[in-house]
Amino acid sequence: MYEIVRRHLGKVVAGAAMAVTGTAVMVGITLPGTAGADDTSRSRTAASVPPRSADPSDGTAPEPATVVAAPAEGAKGVGTDPLTDDELKRAEALALAPPAASAQRDVDGGRGPQHLATELADPLPEEIDEPGAPRRAEVRFYDYGRDELITRTVNLGTGKVEHSGVQRGVQPSAHPEELREALKLILASPLGKGVREDYQDATGKALTSPDQLWFNGDVYRTYREAKVPAQLAACGEHRCVRLVTKILNGSWIDTRNLIVDLSARTVTRVG
Repeated sequence: MYEIVRRHLGKVVAGAAMAVTGTAVMVGITLPGTAGADDTSRSRTAASVPPRSADPSDGTAPEPATVVAAPAEGAKGVGTDPLTDDELKRAEALALAPPAASAQRDVDGGRGPQHLATELADPLPEEIDEPGAPRRAEVRFYDYGRDELITRTVNLGTGKVEHSGVQRGVQPSAHPEELREALKLILASPLGKGVREDYQDATGKALTSPDQLWFNGDVYRTYREAKVPAQLAACGEHRCVRLVTKILNGSWIDTRNLIVDLSARTVTRVG
């Protein structure tokens, strides 16, 4: 979803006339449909059953369409089924069990690492054709205390952590909680003055909370940039993000020139 939003935004913004207010740019466009910052939720829709065709020979009319409710999700999935809600919670809890987790830090400095993602792990080669193969989950965290990516593989049947690895300089996509913290840092920064002014001009209200904006974004990757300011040289080792923001049901406020180093908790203007 992040990639789709960025591509759509780029196409629209490229053809729009942008009026600069303060240090941010307001773009008067509206995206069709609805958009949300949290792409971690999973929706389930009911299946529509088409009506029975009419039989002209007996003069009967087609039966009306019926709606069949989606089957209830059980506590445990089977085979390569997506992880259930219960499995997601269990996997994260098991992956956080090691005592060292209490010394790690999340995006706002709280105890324990920042959860990034939980996914169904691939079966072992020798288990591929085994009907009752164990289901495993791969859980990723980020420790802001040491700037380390932590990956743990949990066997959901035995409850054991079968593999644990730590990497530095590896930056997977940002979690919505990280993007929210980045927006909070922008609004609290002197460099966020233009964003606050643009919101005030558009709505007549003060911008004081991330809840007043729709936002999305991803990790800032220095190797994609032609020129990286010295203040952002540590990005890649540090966790840095770039945001796109929008007034709820309103115009875009261009924050793409504001990069947030979540590890150092700083905001830097680029371009």
